[in-house]
Amino acid sequence: MTDYLGKVMQHQDLLKSIMAKLPGFKGYVDRENRRDADLLLREKIARDAEAQWQRLSAVQRELLNQGGLAYMDDLEGAAVKFRAFIDRVRNAAYGYASLFDAIKIKEAELARLYEFDSSLLNLIDEVGSAIDNVEAAIGTEGIDAAIKRLTTITAQCIETFNQRVDAITASTDEKALTEVQSDSTQ
Repeated sequence: MTDYLGKVMQHQDLLKSIMAKLPGFKGYVDRENRRDADLLLREKIARDAEAQWQRLSAVQRELLNQGGLAYMDDLEGAAVKFRAFIDRVRNAAYGYASLFDAIKIKEAELARLYEFDSSLLNLIDEVGSAIDNVEAAIGTEGIDAAIKRLTTITAQCIETFNQRVDAITASTDEKALTEVQSDSTQ
């Protein structure tokens, strides 16, 4: 997999390089680099998912051409879930900027977020495999099971992406709770 953080660090402009050497600014520059890397990774996830969605649309057309009208509602349900996932990933590039500002996310948390987003690529591969299975099952008795599997995986994509927000807020909420508890015991 591509190391997006490494790419961002390699292409740092001169001002960021100077700021990184100043006391107090290194952490800021590192956080910005991690955010940029996460943005690049999410764009990659969205592009890969979009390619799979295009394949899914082609499979829908093929199924319809083969007389599979009875399966179209279920397959469309999977397609709608996957489209929602793609839109959430793509829009997260903007939507989480305010989240980063609203809660103080440290470098370790940004690294976990980057790892979390990297794991989304595995889900895209699973969707691709499920689409392959649906395509192979067209005209056979296995089509119903293949569509159900695809629907399950696309729902899992949304559930997993929802955990992304929980992962950020839970770790910062736990720290805040620990700080409040330590303040109350003193």
